Amino acid sequence: MTYPLSTYLKQQLINQQFTLYKLWENPLNSQQFKQISNSIHAIVANASHGANAELIESLPNLEIIASYSVGVDQIDLIKCKEREIKVTNTPDVLTNDVADLALALVLATLRRVCVGDGFVRNGGWKSCQLSLATKPNSVTVKPDSDIYWTEESDCSSSPTFPLFELCVVVVVVVVVVAVVGFDVDVDDQIVPKMTQLFSGKSVGILGLGRIGSAIAKRAEAFGCPISYCSRSKKPDVSYEYYDKATDLAANAEILIVSCSLTEETRHIINREVIDALGPKGILVNIGRGAHIVESQLVSALVEGRLGGAGLDVFENEPNVPEELFKLDNVVMMSHVGSDTVETCKAMADLVVRNLEAHFLKRPLLTPVI
Repeated sequence: MTYPLSTYLKQQLINQQFTLYKLWENPLNSQQFKQISNSIHAIVANASHGANAELIESLPNLEIIASYSVGVDQIDLIKCKEREIKVTNTPDVLTNDVADLALALVLATLRRVCVGDGFVRNGGWKSCQLSLATKPNSVTVKPDSDIYWTEESDCSSSPTFPLFELCVVVVVVVVVVAVVGFDVDVDDQIVPKMTQLFSGKSVGILGLGRIGSAIAKRAEAFGCPISYCSRSKKPDVSYEYYDKATDLAANAEILIVSCSLTEETRHIINREVIDALGPKGILVNIGRGAHIVESQLVSALVEGRLGGAGLDVFENEPNVPEELFKLDNVVMMSHVGSDTVETCKAMADLVVRNLEAHFLKRPLLTPVI
């Protein structure tokens, strides 16, 4: 096993009489690894910790790599083909979870769910009962407060509370406006920053495979027009098709990345695509971090050339650009698209069944090669 995976998976492997070696505890060039390398006939990998050419070459008796993920971009498939090593993954069982998270990221970004949650948890809702009107004599505060403007007050009269307390009130309002995301309307009233509607917005999906199709089905329930971009037009769907990511972005208000990571799709979301999506557009990535030129995404968000982003994956996980931490129009998750109890169990079972099938000389359930 290349990385610590679920306890359930480890127990199932042991239950099926597999001897489990933890490669993260036995570095490639260590004496311990050299002692066990001839005994390893299978690798259990995942989306972020796969098997590169060096690892594959160091295991002379390796027969199969079973990935605890759909993506196999961290496995050297060319080397596997050369060595006639089988590779399996876990498609289908995680489709619904990932599609659900894609929609959750869309909604959380548009409706500013994280900002609103923080506002309530931090007491902002309870304490922000000060409303500013056009004239000072219409400023009100909490009913139980002894700090107030009298109705007879005007700009030239003295307030009935000390200057220090006025300053405190002003500072609190400024902090709430700057941090929580409040706007001042035309009447100078402090109001929560408006969120955006999801229902009916045009959704572009980059990659209309299993997960992309599940996302489309969910978005349709919100009355969203669907368009997509993929290697070729799908004959069995009626969605608008674009053969270029830039054209897809230009005709969508929300762009969701759900394609596999290949050399063709690496950095497919660049400045041109982001600018086509525009300052009101929302970008969601539940594919792989390397689909996006991350530095160009960050600059677009910081400069206001992109409306917002919902991100479950990053290019250099677990490292995330610190500039994103300051942006309240960005919602981030830690590559957990398939991490529900039910799906993790189903994925583990599929990994074990593929291994069993291989060593029992039966057809693999979900072969990649």
